[in-house]
Amino acid sequence: MCLDGSASEYFDAAIARGRMPHLMELSAHGYRGLARSALPSFTNTNNASIVTGLPPSGHGISGNFFIDPDSGKEVMMNSARYLRADTILAGAANSGRRVAAVTAKDKLRQMLAHKLDGIAFSAENAGDARRATHGIDDVPGFVGAPIPDIYSAEASLFVLRAGVALLKRGEADFLYLSTTDYIQHKHRPEDTVALDFYAAIDEQIGEIISLGARLGITADHGMNDKQLSDGSPNVIYLESELEPEFGRSFRVILPITDPYVKHHGSFGSCATIHLADGVDTVAFRTRVTALRGITEVHDRDSAARLLELPADRIGDLVVLSGRDSVVGCSPRHHEISSVGNLRSHGGRYEEMVPFLVSESLNNDYFGRAGGDVRNFDIFDFTINGG
Repeated sequence: MCLDGSASEYFDAAIARGRMPHLMELSAHGYRGLARSALPSFTNTNNASIVTGLPPSGHGISGNFFIDPDSGKEVMMNSARYLRADTILAGAANSGRRVAAVTAKDKLRQMLAHKLDGIAFSAENAGDARRATHGIDDVPGFVGAPIPDIYSAEASLFVLRAGVALLKRGEADFLYLSTTDYIQHKHRPEDTVALDFYAAIDEQIGEIISLGARLGITADHGMNDKQLSDGSPNVIYLESELEPEFGRSFRVILPITDPYVKHHGSFGSCATIHLADGVDTVAFRTRVTALRGITEVHDRDSAARLLELPADRIGDLVVLSGRDSVVGCSPRHHEISSVGNLRSHGGRYEEMVPFLVSESLNNDYFGRAGGDVRNFDIFDFTINGG
């Protein structure tokens, strides 16, 4: 289970108020810790990592959005053709398991269904599912719930209820459930809406465990406020800051970009920069590093080595911003009015995520848990660590 945007603070706030008794029981009798997600801490990158068990350098997904080196065009990275590795899901199906992948956003479904002989559908487009193409018919009837609005808590809860239905009816015995982070983008952990949401998640966790499933839970990234003290968005507009000195000799790509602008308005804590031929990379990098709110600037080689990114899909520089700031292109590129109170992710400060397994770990895996555990170790720990 990938609970999108679920920083541990959400679990802590809900448990402290008695809203997640099943998760508290899981923590007491199984394992609860933290893991490091893949950077940039975005949805496509980390879901690809979780289902392949690899960092981005292995599976090739460097964000939600990038410049395709083959075409030179800016495109969404949500097609299975961008994957450079097979998935654990497809491998399990090939080994005889009845596999299902359920996502909230349809942008992930195609990628997770790569070579999968099984069931794969999204809450967003549940009405389009057909047995010939998705492995199942009449998803709303099967789940017993209407198709949800993607900008709602129900989009995530539909995913978890679908998982329960698949288990109950014997349609699957090996599942990957991936939710959406709309609630976390809009609400802090202690907000009533967030607490109610996590209480509803807890009910589904209890249902899944009661059906005899061994459950692993992690997240793709955390979430932080990205605002100034007056409540306005704390944005570093890279084009606005750098064009007076460097002109139009560079292109800023925001890897958080996707169709769900009400979530984040394409503001995240990571950007990649492509430089024109002849630009002094060292001078440019030095100038970006000096910008207030920027915490890391990597050239292509160091980003590939230290952030484990595919070198051919990240441009010349990778830029990360601080806990309370995001990067943008320029004000004209963003619909900031759609965002409201800005909470987002993508950088180092959203890297640490929950990591839970419903059974206590054996000595070997308990020892490994004390090291550098990654969120994409969750299948390994869940299957082999009990």
